[in-house]
Formats: sequence, structure tokens, C-alpha cells
Amino acid sequence: MVDEHNIPDESEIPEVKGEKLQKVLARAGAGSRREMEKVIASGRVTVNGKPAQLGDRVQAGDTIALDGKRLKPGSVEAKPIRVLLYNKPEGEICSRSDPEGRPTVYDRLPKLQGERWVSVGRLDFNTSGLLLFTTDGELANKLMHPSSNIDREYLVRIQGDVDDDMKDRLRKGVLLEDGEARFTDIVDGQGEGRNRWFYCVVMEGRNREVRRLWESQGVKVSRLKRVRYGSIFIPSHVRVGQWIEMNHKEITDLCLTAGVKPPKPAPTSRKHEEKRERHQKKLRAGKAKRPGRKR
Repeated sequence: MVDEHNIPDESEIPEVKGEKLQKVLARAGAGSRREMEKVIASGRVTVNGKPAQLGDRVQAGDTIALDGKRLKPGSVEAKPIRVLLYNKPEGEICSRSDPEGRPTVYDRLPKLQGERWVSVGRLDFNTSGLLLFTTDGELANKLMHPSSNIDREYLVRIQGDVDDDMKDRLRKGVLLEDGEARFTDIVDGQGEGRNRWFYCVVMEGRNREVRRLWESQGVKVSRLKRVRYGSIFIPSHVRVGQWIEMNHKEITDLCLTAGVKPPKPAPTSRKHEEKRERHQKKLRAGKAKRPGRKR
């Protein structure tokens, strides 16, 4: 699932001690992180008896109080980072709820207590494929930020004539309404004539960027699927609408790619790891039972 080539050495990632105070407060159930930033700025929070400031980090053993009431010691301890890979189908939105009642990508994800899934970027309603979710907001932001230089690869079906000149223009860059954009690579896939497949790579996650790039050349995108995010690919046994959870090594590699200090193994996660393995074994068994599969 994760390509181990070109992953930075762990020693190259600067260590930042502790967790952001607003993250700890939010995990303790005091409110959202944004709300907690306002609470901290208003002077209602103390750390070890001193007024807290925005940007403060706390560690296990620190005494945190909100409006004079101490948080439970366990609230300060960081929970293990979890990451899901979801094979998104067409026809789902990437919001938590929809006024029109359409299904969302969160409907199929496992439920959490005291945490929430944060999506790493988005895919539009009619785009399918690889979508990552994590419980760690810092990791999600790093993976999405342009400075991380993480490429995204898509498989796209084009209706219209595509020649070498068009592909060269798309590689060099074209001006869209929100600035210049380009594909770093375009590789021919299957198909002939005016319905052909291509693999194309972008380095950003702008809204509908892949579609808009092709449409700027007067052709139409009829199918679009994300097949890779950085070094992560969709495993063959994860069908559309299914998710799979990454193990500790895979999460460590992902953190190193994003420039985030990787987590230490959780000593009490054995039960959760066994549950994850059972889920993934079930997915693999389901694929093996599909009719027409070669054995």
C-alpha cells in the first residue's frame, strides 16, 4: 500500500514536544479546536497554574484547568494516530452532512469516540478513488499543504481528440481562473479514437483541477478516479465503497513523507490491531469469493 522509496529518514524530522493546547482541550470534550483557541485567548485556561497563551503545547504531567476546573490527567495523553484509506464511489460528497440529503463519505466510516475523522483533501461528487482520513489534524494539514510536494495521480477518460501538442501544453501549464496549473506527467492508458484513458499527475489539490485542466483544451472528462496519493495506492482487495486501516509502519512512513514526527507504537493497541486485521482479512476473503475471479 505504501511505496517505501524516497521516504525521508526519521532523524531529519524535527521533534516538537507536546501537543497543541487547543487540541487537548477539544479531545477532552470542551469544544472544537477553533472554539478552544478563542477560550485560550480570553484567558480562561491555565497550564501549571499560569495563564495559557495561543501556541502553547502541553505534555503528560502538565496540569490544565479551564475556568478553574482541572482536566482529567488522561485528557493530556495523546491517542494513537489512526489513518484510513477509503475507495470512494461516485455519488458521495465529502462534507459531513448535505442539505440535499445525498450520501457522504463519512456514512461508511467506523464511528469514533472523543475524536473525529479528518479528510486529507476532497474528491468531488462525480470523482471516485483513493481518499485518506486521519484522526490527526496536523498530519492531514501537512499532507494537503503545497509545501509538502506530494503528487496525486488520476486515471481519466477523455471524450475528444487528444494529440501530443495538447499534452505538451498541459505539461507546460495553462492559465485557469485561479492561476496557472499543469500536469507534471501524462501517460497514455487504454482506448482508441475519441474515448481514451490517461494517467495524469498534479502536485496540488485545487478544486476540480484535473477536470478544469482537460476542459481548458476543449475536451470532456467522462470518468475520473484518483489512483495514488504520494506513495499510497489502493490495494486490489479494497473494492469501491470499502475502507481499510493502515498499520503502525504504514502510518510512520506516511508521517515521514509529510514531514511530521512519527508516532511511537501504542502499548495498549493490541486489541485494536487484531480488530483491524480481522476487518482486512474479511475484505480479502470477500474479493476471493467474487464470481469470475482467477485463482
